[in-house]
Amino acid sequence: MPKFTPLINLLLLLSLLAMAGPASADLMLYPTRIVMEKTQRAAQVELINQGKTPETYRISFVNRRMGENGEFIAIDSPAPGELFADAMLRFSPRQVTIPPGGSQTVRIQLRRPAELASGEYRSHLQFERVAETNSGNSVENAATDAGKEVGVVLNALVGASIPVIVRHGEVQVDVALSDLNLLSHAEGAQPVLGFALNRSGNRSVYGDFQVFYAAKGKAPIEVAKAGGVAVYTPNSRRLARMPLNLPEGAKLEQGSLQVVFRDRPEFGGKTLAEAKLALP
Repeated sequence: MPKFTPLINLLLLLSLLAMAGPASADLMLYPTRIVMEKTQRAAQVELINQGKTPETYRISFVNRRMGENGEFIAIDSPAPGELFADAMLRFSPRQVTIPPGGSQTVRIQLRRPAELASGEYRSHLQFERVAETNSGNSVENAATDAGKEVGVVLNALVGASIPVIVRHGEVQVDVALSDLNLLSHAEGAQPVLGFALNRSGNRSVYGDFQVFYAAKGKAPIEVAKAGGVAVYTPNSRRLARMPLNLPEGAKLEQGSLQVVFRDRPEFGGKTLAEAKLALP
């Protein structure tokens, strides 16, 4: 077998990392979002290992900012109107090892400081998978006898995080939908509806989308839906794109598209905002 120089080893590693893509996780969390209001002082999260091997997770609080397209970035300093919750939250344990098919409860305690200003405070509870430390997984141990090739071993570390939200005092939010536009309407292509979800106030909004198509003279039919969509403070806007699933043979013409944004079913399913796009 040929020898690999250090440069070739590095290029091989970078190539393998590029091809690896996103890793799948066997960790299931419930709930996937925590909101603590009024006098609530405690909450808990259930971690379930759906894999076939024991998994260890390190737990910590991180602060993240949502972008206009729904992506998150880690941050250290708050922007104007951005309030972190981690300073008033405690949790245990800080690291867990869960057997296959097993579960673990993480408990969260809230201590609101005196004179806490009204508003919505948010941090994210992160569950980071810890790499196994057995000797057989090192690059050195993957090498064969001296003078022969060097192997590369990749351990994909995956994890998850959930928002933990603390609401204190008077909080309110207003929501509106705008900028409805068909982004893709070429012959034979799946149509895509774009729009903006606009938020104002001192608290976030979280709900479900439905899109209905009403052909001229016919009853509306559901052509798209998406659940668990949020706009977090201090963001005032989130852009969305939803592919539309039309019945076979149907065409978007001489009718309308209606977007409806509702509160989640467990909170009553109230309509928070809706908007229509007329089709020629």
